[in-house]
Amino acid sequence: MALNSSIEWTESTWNPVTGCTKISDGCLNCYAERMARRLAGRYGYPKENPFKLTLQPDRLSQPLNWKKTHNIFVCSMSDIFHKNVPDSYIFEILGVINKCPQHTFQILTKRANRMARISNNIGQWPHNVWIGVTVESEKHKKRIDYLKSANASVKFISFEPLLDDVNQINLNGINWVIVGGESGPGSRQMRQEWAANIRDQCLKMNISYFFKQWGGFNKKANGRRLEGKEWNQMPILLNTKEINPAASIECRRL
Repeated sequence: MALNSSIEWTESTWNPVTGCTKISDGCLNCYAERMARRLAGRYGYPKENPFKLTLQPDRLSQPLNWKKTHNIFVCSMSDIFHKNVPDSYIFEILGVINKCPQHTFQILTKRANRMARISNNIGQWPHNVWIGVTVESEKHKKRIDYLKSANASVKFISFEPLLDDVNQINLNGINWVIVGGESGPGSRQMRQEWAANIRDQCLKMNISYFFKQWGGFNKKANGRRLEGKEWNQMPILLNTKEINPAASIECRRL
């Protein structure tokens, strides 16, 4: 049975790696760390240090048993490109992905430099892999340059948690953009004009735009509407090698 996800832009999660370490300002109030602490001592999370980077080889085969087609967020509780994840283990994960052409695997990282190095080593990512980077503030836009070097069918950016105005973005070669505010205790506020600025640039470039949430302590109450609309656009693959950024789920007016 697939692990269903409450994350709005995916359907299921697969965590052959759990745990992580903070590397930038977007990590301050990490949701995965909060969850790992709640699960300490259970489900493979160490009791003493539940968010310690931990390989979970017993989970590697999980997607092989999911017959129904899924969009799968890989390592939602970690970062597959963390320095303590061996290259050989990443290739094991990719081996499983290659055996599951019925699924789409979404890989998101803040460690874009290592992603680019591995991408260069493998050449072409499997056609059912979407590669993305998190850009939470202006100073981390360099990650987008690393992303553009990846030979993947879909390249996406997650501006979440969006912590400041990222101003003008070079979106050439990008297929999908996610924007969201921070949620949970101590969450930092996202301003409407920051999210709208990114949306307007996506519309101009004909890039799929997904507004995930306003965030805050009660993210459900704050909702997902941006200027009266719920933006749920996602890229649609025409075949295994080609993407049409214009063919996307249209935003739904509420």
